[in-house]
Amino acid sequence: MGLYVLKRIGYMFLTLYIVVTLTFLSMKLLPGTPFKHAEKLTPQQLNELKDYYGLNDSIPVQYVRYMWNLIHGDMGGSFQYGNEPVTDFLFARFPVSLQLGFEAMIVGTIVGLLLGVIAGLFRGKYLDWGSTTVAIFGISIPSFVFAAILQYFFGVHWRVFPVAGWDGPIYHILPMISLAIGVMATVARFMRTEMVEVLSQDYIITARAKGLGTPAVIYKHAIRNALIPVITIIPPMTAAVVTGSLVIEEIFNIPGIGSQFVASIMTNDYPMIMGTTELYALLYIVSLLVVDILYSVVDPRIRVTGGKA
Repeated sequence: MGLYVLKRIGYMFLTLYIVVTLTFLSMKLLPGTPFKHAEKLTPQQLNELKDYYGLNDSIPVQYVRYMWNLIHGDMGGSFQYGNEPVTDFLFARFPVSLQLGFEAMIVGTIVGLLLGVIAGLFRGKYLDWGSTTVAIFGISIPSFVFAAILQYFFGVHWRVFPVAGWDGPIYHILPMISLAIGVMATVARFMRTEMVEVLSQDYIITARAKGLGTPAVIYKHAIRNALIPVITIIPPMTAAVVTGSLVIEEIFNIPGIGSQFVASIMTNDYPMIMGTTELYALLYIVSLLVVDILYSVVDPRIRVTGGKA
């Protein structure tokens, strides 16, 4: 088990290194300049700024310097915020994005599990069709479309919730629902598939033959066994929701990393783009590591075959 985990951690660092390298090289292909009001600067002033930030050095020199600083926890300073350390900026804004992501995951997972169980128990009936239709809509329609619809009806037309902002719990509801719909749909689809499969197994028939009541069979045998595959998708989905809140944060004017990431792309703030990308990549890669470990616990054969079982 220990060797398997160490091997996966090695793959994790290798993947992260590749992501950092590709992101760094991509930054050098962006057109334009990261400096504010560059059109008002003389060529000499612009050249002095590039010298100050080391942008006149060759790309290999910049790459080695950046990697060395990154190893020591330094992601550089933001061009748009007075050379403020990117790490400080991310640590200040990341809790907001994390809170929004976890709220969406909790609500989406609970509702998705309920819909999936109902659809599986009433397979082929109206409740199944209804739950499946809701899940299909949730998967097919992007979260930002739901966000716009919710903003218009509940924020502008009916004035039930605030249109934008992050000043209290009531401000969380619309953006949280916008993100939770996709989670709900994915979990419901997985849970329905697993429930249908589990309910057809021999041990369910045996449990019923032994005289166990329907609630006991469903809870102790069906739901518990159906949850195992579903649990393994939760960690990467959590990372995907946290990192996928970029547009939602921009739409609802939420002061998280996502809205800042969009703004940094518009202004070519290289260090901010790099730092945000690396943080999101780390979250996703760690979530995949957690899934690999969960799989190895559930099925020990994976540790022996290197994940091919």
